[in-house]
Parts: sequence; structure tokens; C-alpha cells
Amino acid sequence: MSLKNFFIKLALIALFISMLSGCQVSPEMVNPVSERNIPIESSDIVTETTSLPITTEEGTIGVEPALIFEPEEQNQEEPLRFTFPTPGPEPKSLWRPPLYDVPFGLGPHDHFLFVRPITADEVNWPLADYRYGGIFPGIEPPIVHTGIDIPNARGTPVVAAGPGKVVWAGYGLFDRKDRDTDPYGLAVAIKHDFGYENRNLYTVYAHMDRIDVIEGQRAETGTQLGVVGTTGFTTGPHLHFEVRIETNSFYATRNPELWIVPPQGWGVLVGRMLNSNGSLLTKQYLTVESLETGRKWSVISYGETTVISDDYYKENVVLSDLPKGKYKLIIDYLEDQYTAEISINPGAITYFTFKGKFGFNTDFPDPAVDLDWPIVTTSDL
Repeated sequence: MSLKNFFIKLALIALFISMLSGCQVSPEMVNPVSERNIPIESSDIVTETTSLPITTEEGTIGVEPALIFEPEEQNQEEPLRFTFPTPGPEPKSLWRPPLYDVPFGLGPHDHFLFVRPITADEVNWPLADYRYGGIFPGIEPPIVHTGIDIPNARGTPVVAAGPGKVVWAGYGLFDRKDRDTDPYGLAVAIKHDFGYENRNLYTVYAHMDRIDVIEGQRAETGTQLGVVGTTGFTTGPHLHFEVRIETNSFYATRNPELWIVPPQGWGVLVGRMLNSNGSLLTKQYLTVESLETGRKWSVISYGETTVISDDYYKENVVLSDLPKGKYKLIIDYLEDQYTAEISINPGAITYFTFKGKFGFNTDFPDPAVDLDWPIVTTSDL
């Protein structure tokens, strides 16, 4: 090799080494997943606020901080940024297990025949303080609630609770007059393919902002019927859902909480509340307290008119979607407080009767005989 060629090669090698020493990886070239094992000192952690909503049973209440991991700056260059948001709680509808398959019923008189008219990725359980048989406050004569209300945002899809034929779609369901002043607003009614004890079954979906089906159309379980809205007599967006037996009439409803299937592992509380002489107690408060978690529910017995009890249970209070476990029932009647302990079993109905000063009875009704009341527990004993 000549001396000239040797110096040329030496110059090329020096140039190549200088190029390598000046090359750096830009942040855009780094895959954060491949860099997750880079050690980060505690002094490199910076807390910043990001818009991550916190969702609770009361709704969205604020934002959750996220952690921003930043290596210390070197050579005054833009540092690599790794953002790992703090996971928020699961959406509230996912707090409940999936539903049992329909039809479902562990007892001979159970009839859980319908799925929920709002899908499981949304709130799909009844408004707690205005259930079937509830009294709307401040209106005379009193209006008794003939269904359940499922609160949700406008535009939330409403789906068929079972297969059947659409027999109503539009305004006028209450009095069969097509006018936008109808209390149900935009509503759909379905006559189902199946009945109960040789009687027809209907479901009603009211207060929608939009209807996506037409009268005479066939609907399958889960078919979208429309979207949640505020048409008719409402105080906010929600779905009003009814179950009707035999005729498609305002005066033929039953409590939907006895007809829609519960979540897996959860049960339903059903009661008949009477005064001491055997007359139905109307608008009587019942407190249900979990003996395991301390959580409390409050439910009110049916009002005086319009609502119809189940043929077998003859109930005037229902509380569905209770996790399995031990509970205490509490009723303040006249000047005494009465209590009883019950168990909620998976997929099952737990039944009780209360008869004033005679207290509680937790046996299922026998249609052939009247009940006695062997359990009496008051705060005075």
C-alpha cells in the first residue's frame, strides 16, 4: 500500500468515528414500551393534573392526577416523557355482574323473562327513589308510577327487552291521540312472542328523543328501538319502562323489577306490608341494611291506586339488584321500630310480610291459607 493511500484510508476512518460520536436518538425515535425498564429515580417524578374523570354512584365528581415520569435534563435537550395515567375506577355499570340468561326463575312463581332495556355498558338499573308504585311529589291528585325510570344521558340507545312485534311507535300511547303533549312522549310498545299463564305480555319504552322502529316491525331481544330523551312529562333524560299483562293499557301494569332478570349472584327482595288490622300500608318506608358492608337502601311501599300486585306475591314493595348476603329489615311503625334478619340468595326472591304490631313473617305465601306472624322484634325488646 502506498503512503498516499494509507493517509486517505486513515482520514476516512477518522471521519466515520466522528460521525458516530455525534449521532443521538431523538425522542420521536424511542418506543416507550421498549424503554419501560429504564431505571427512574424518585427525584425524576413530577405530578401534574390531567383531565381524568372520577366516576362514582353520584356521577362524575372531579379529576384524578396523573404521574408524569421525566428523566433529568441533559445537555439542555428536550427530555423523554413517559405518561402513565392513574387508572380510574371501572364505569359504574360494570360494578354489577352480567345478567342471568332469560327466561330465568328458581321458584315456581318467578318470571324473569326480560333483559334490561339499556345495555350493560350503561346505567341500567331503576332510579332508587321513584320505583313502581311511587308517588310523584307535589301533584294533586297524586300520580302513581306505573313503571321504573332508568336515568341516562340523552342519546343512550334503548333496546327491546324481548322478541315481539312493535304495536306502537310514536306519540299518543296514553290516550291513543297522536299529540306531543302525551305524558309518555315518544314511546314504543312491543307485544311479545311469549305470554304468561295464557295472557299476553307487553313492554313499553317511553320519553325517547328518537324512535328507530315503525309500527308492525318485528323486534328481537336487543334490537335498538330509539334513544333516551326528555319527551313527554319528564324532569330530565331517562327511560320509563313498563311491563303490561293481557292488554296494552296504563291500567294493566306490573312491577318490572319482578320481570327483568337480576345480575348473576344477586337477588330480589319482595314484601307485603300491612298495618295491624291487615290493610295495606301505603307509602311506608322500609330500610334494608347489609350486615356485611353496612350499606343501606330505602324503599317505599306502593301508593293507593293504579298499580297492580303480582298474582302470587301480592306485594307492595320490591327492591331488586341486591348482592347476596345477610341483611336487616327495619320499619318504623307508629312509635316502635321493628326489625328482622333475612338472606338474599343468588338469583332468588326473598319474601317477607309485615303486619303492624305482629311484626315480620319471612315465609313464602300459601295461597290456600292466611299467614300468621311468628316473628316480632321491636327496639323495645
